[in-house]
Amino acid sequence: MQTQSLKQEALESLRHLPDDADIDEIMYRLYVIDKLRKSRETIEKGEVISHEELKREIEQW
Repeated sequence: MQTQSLKQEALESLRHLPDDADIDEIMYRLYVIDKLRKSRETIEKGEVISHEELKREIEQW
């Protein structure tokens, strides 16, 4: 599977916004794209913990 470049992904996402979208909507859309890309990279690197590990961490709070 070929992944889109960040620019391509951003442009595609912005195309789906209404023509009267304000700057806050545009910035939010770009923010979400950034967070999703970083999350995918983290998962691909294996830098995740299991659901059970997370529950144990929360119990220690």
